[in-house]
Order: sequence, then structure tokens, then C-alpha cells
Amino acid sequence: MNANDSFISLHSSDDVRHLALEPVPEGVDIKYCLQQIEGWQTAQKKLPLWANTEGIIFPKRLSMEQCSSQQTASYKRSVVERLFPDAEARTAIADLTGGFGVDFSFIAPLFKEAVYVEEQPALCDLARHNLPLLGLRQAKVFTPDSAPAKDDYAFIYLDPSRRNENGKKIVALEECSPNIVMLQEKLLRQAEKIMVKLSPMLDISLALRQLRGVREVHVVGVEGECKELLFVLSSHSGTQEVSFHCANLGTQSSPFICNQSDRLIPPNVLPEEVELTGGFLHEPNACILKAGVQEALAERFGARKLHPLSNLYFSPKPLEGTQGLFRSFQITTWSDFGKKNIRQMLGNLKQANLTVRNFPSSVAELRKKLRLAEGGNTYLFATTNSKGQHILIHTLKYEENE
Repeated sequence: MNANDSFISLHSSDDVRHLALEPVPEGVDIKYCLQQIEGWQTAQKKLPLWANTEGIIFPKRLSMEQCSSQQTASYKRSVVERLFPDAEARTAIADLTGGFGVDFSFIAPLFKEAVYVEEQPALCDLARHNLPLLGLRQAKVFTPDSAPAKDDYAFIYLDPSRRNENGKKIVALEECSPNIVMLQEKLLRQAEKIMVKLSPMLDISLALRQLRGVREVHVVGVEGECKELLFVLSSHSGTQEVSFHCANLGTQSSPFICNQSDRLIPPNVLPEEVELTGGFLHEPNACILKAGVQEALAERFGARKLHPLSNLYFSPKPLEGTQGLFRSFQITTWSDFGKKNIRQMLGNLKQANLTVRNFPSSVAELRKKLRLAEGGNTYLFATTNSKGQHILIHTLKYEENE
């Protein structure tokens, strides 16, 4: 074991900020060691398989921040397995934006031939070192100018860079590198199916107008936070409707799947005379809202919308089979914003979790007005009902398996 490896092993769990201020032992490349320690610590949470693989070398912080997590990479693998149910059809894959190689390392084992392409020579060197350690001895690593000219891939994967030359984040498809809008015709001649990973900030409707041959749109989140969009393109012409898949990883829910036309379902608004107290309030997860399929979800499970613009839904009884699709709450009481009514409803309540939907004040403004600290077991929703009346709903978190 050389000096660097010894230092890394000895300090693997130490704070790299403190380590950077300590005296450097003779023969130790401190910059390299800090990069490896920080990368391994990040991988323990984000990429446990890589963290537990002996000999993996980690890249600079930016590459670690930008790479997929093990959860989202595993999800992509499951999508590819479904796209190619016949193992004999999994002939060759090309990842044209290899990066640190996380997505490639999960998808490539499904294919007989695997090509990794990356424009940064340093990342290519890491891939040549790391991929065999992960069992991918058949992987071939290239820079773009050395990659083979091949037009019979089964699958191509791209994760275009979403930063410009100044390091600023960008979202527009045509500004990403490579420009998938310009390349798509060529790519569709090279492969049967293409998967493109894009920013969760992207306008999905605009992307559907810009991309040809889209068959599936995946909105992928982890524990309620939207992480990435995946567009699956097919070279086979067809008239089938684009399907939407909303996956909230880290929960017990299966992906919610519907068609593009389901995004046009009108809201089913709750009648004014329905009493809220004793019923259940439901808030769709971030992936459902990003996909714009909340009305389809509500229709499928029989929930009614409080107001056309609220994205809060009501049901008189608990909804079954929706864990991870909605956050659900049991309504204990509600009030309009008359001072006396609010005071009577809140009583001696000192803290609560506060959510604002279709309401004129921010959470901070309303929290100050109500003199409530954050936290506790009470969940308050400030919103507008179907009468156009501003109301405050007092709830408790409801878990389906209770």
C-alpha cells in the first residue's frame, strides 16, 4: 500500500475540510487524497455499490454531484429491461455522454457489446480503470473522435451536459451539449431505441414538440423530490400515444402510468356543500405535478379537487393503493380567515407544518401572522375552496398502513 492509499484508508471518515488544514505527510498527494475521501463519502450514500467496490477511483466533486444515484440508475436499468424483453435483442449499447459512468455501469451488463464515449480524457481514464472492477470487462471506452462509426446499436443513452462554457446551468434542449435536437435524426438511424436524460426543470410539452419519435416520458423522483426526466425515443414509426411514467423511488409505490391525452382531463371540483371535517386531504407528489397528470391520478382513485387551481384533493374516506403518489392527511377541522374563527380553531397551538396552495400569502408571511413555529404533528393547509373563499385546514398525517 503506497502513501496515498494509506492516508486515504486512515482518514476515510474524516472531515475533508479539516484534513485540508492539517500538515501533509511526506509522499502524500493531498489534493488527490482529499478528492478520493470526499468521493467515497459521497458514494456511500449515493452509490453504495461503488463505495463498496475495492479500488474504485472517484472524480472531482462536480462529476460526483452530477452523476446519477444508484436508485435512479437502477430505475433506468429496469426501463431498458422492459424495452428489450428478449435478451437476444440486446445486441449493443452506446452511452455517448459517459461521464463518471454510473448509468452505463447499470445498463451495459444487459447488452452483449457496450461502448462508452466521453469527451473528457480524464473521465475516460477513470472508466477504463473502474468499469472492469464493476464486472464490465466487455466495455470499450472511447473519446468522440476515436469512437467507432456504427449504425446498428440496439440502444443509445445520452445525458447531455446542462452547463454552458461558463459553468452556468442551462435547461433548453438546444443549448445542451450535445444538441439532441440537431442530432436526433442521425441517432434514430443509428439505434432502435434512445433514452435521453434531461433536467427536471425542462418544459415537458416543449420537449415533446422538439423531439421526434418519443414513446415514453419518465418523471423520476426520490422520496418526493423530482430528480430527472427521461425521454425514450423509438426509430420505429408508429401512431401509439406517448405514455407517462411517474416514479417516486424510495417509497412503496409503483410508478403511476397514463397516456399523454390524460393530461387534458378537466378537474373534478368538489361541490360547495360537501363538509370537509372528518374527510381526507391529498397532495400529489412532485413527479405527478411535474408530469401534469394530477387530474388523471385523482380520477383513477376517486378524489375531488378543492378548487380548479389548488392541486389539493378531497375524499370522504381513505384512498387505497396511493402510498407514495399522494401525501394524505385526515382533516380534523377547518376555518375561514375570520380572526375569531382562526383563534378558536388554533387554540393553544404553538407549532405546525404549514403549506400554502392557491393562496395570496407566502408560508413565511402566514406563519408570522399566525405566530406559529415550524414542526410538530399538526399540518395546516392554507388554500381556496370552490366558493373562492380563503380557508385554513387543520389536519394530521395519515399513513395508509395504519
